[in-house]
This record gives sequence, structure tokens and C-alpha cells, in this order.
Amino acid sequence: MSIEDLYKEYPHLNSERLTLKKIEESDIDDMFEIYSNDNLFLYRPGKVRKNKETVKNMIGHFLRDFNKQKMIFLGIYLKNGKLIGIGEIFDHNRRVNSITVGYTLNEEYWGCGYATEATKAMISFLFERVGINRIQAFVMPENIKSKEVLLRGGFQKEGTIREGDFWKDVGVIDLELYSILRGEYGL
Repeated sequence: MSIEDLYKEYPHLNSERLTLKKIEESDIDDMFEIYSNDNLFLYRPGKVRKNKETVKNMIGHFLRDFNKQKMIFLGIYLKNGKLIGIGEIFDHNRRVNSITVGYTLNEEYWGCGYATEATKAMISFLFERVGINRIQAFVMPENIKSKEVLLRGGFQKEGTIREGDFWKDVGVIDLELYSILRGEYGL
């Protein structure tokens, strides 16, 4: 598979305890549980969704973004089929062959290693099957748990981008940049 193949069909990834795949409309209740939680939006862009119909529309937007080859939203599922989070793959830079990843996990599943496992599954997929050279992630400095997830996944902190981004409803923010290179992954 190459980067050109990345958007031919929705990725389907498996790890020991998780499956990462396309989110279906039948997952609306689990999606709403994630996107209606105020705590999840302390450290990520966007805002809480308190309307289930709005969250349902997001699933259609995820497919639209995939079809436009803009972004891939992967549901993070337990093996029993429960959607517990969202993995994101976006901002492919063809010139340097880099891509950005992100993740959001239902608060009930924090501290269980699922975010690290999902991140490692995305890393493996992007390096081994897609051939990406650099994977990066941006984290608010206050988000200690997310930084730990990235470090456990093999990422290195590159530095802080001071007042380098604007998040609607938050304003100008600092972000820390983490990355992992294909050569560091062992390929």
C-alpha cells in the first residue's frame, strides 16, 4: 500500500484488544457519549455536542472528509464492538511524507492503555503499510496524559509552538509537537 492507496478503502486495523475502523450510524449512542463530555474538550479543538442529531451528522462528515482525501476518522472499538474513541489521521505532507495523528477516548476508558494501543496500531499501519516517513501529533502542554501516550508510543517531544494555533471558543494556544520517524520505528 502507498499513500495513494490510503484513501481507496477505509482502513481496518486490529490490535490485541482493539479494532480501528470506519464509524457506522449504529454507533451513534457511543459517539454521543464521547462528544457530549465536557472533559474531553478541555484539551482538544472543537466543542461539546449536546445534540444527538448533530453527532449523527458528524458520521456523514467523517465519510465526506475521507472521500475528499482530507482526513480519516477511525472508530476505536473494543473487541466486543463498543466504540470507545476516535482516532484521527490527517494533514499529509507529500513533500516530506509526513502525517499527523490524534485520538480522543471516552473518559470511562482512560488509564487502561487503550489510547496507547490505538496510537501504536495507527503508527504501525502508517509506517508498515502506507510507507509514511514521519508521524507527528500536537498536544496542549497541560494534557499530561496525552503526552504520556505519545511517549509510550515511541514519539519524541520536539518542542513547544508558543501561541501557534487558534482554537475556536478557546483562543490562541500553545501546542507541544511530538514526532516519530520511520527509522526510529525500526524499518
